[in-house]
Amino acid sequence: MEIKLKQRKRAMSVRNAYGVKVKRCCASCKYKFYDEEGRRCCGQLQRRVAQKDVCQSWQMSEALLRVF
Repeated sequence: MEIKLKQRKRAMSVRNAYGVKVKRCCASCKYKFYDEEGRRCCGQLQRRVAQKDVCQSWQMSEALLRVF
């Protein structure tokens, strides 16, 4: 019997100007928006995304830049 282990990617974090740690994912991205049904979407890719998704276009949201 073979057991397959899922390899988990470690979430990358960055710090804002106040030293607050922010996870680098769609939930903290500047380009996220919500559609009329309340689902998270990406303004860059123009598609629905999950909260843990991340891409090369990620940028910290304005609100998180100012959190202290």
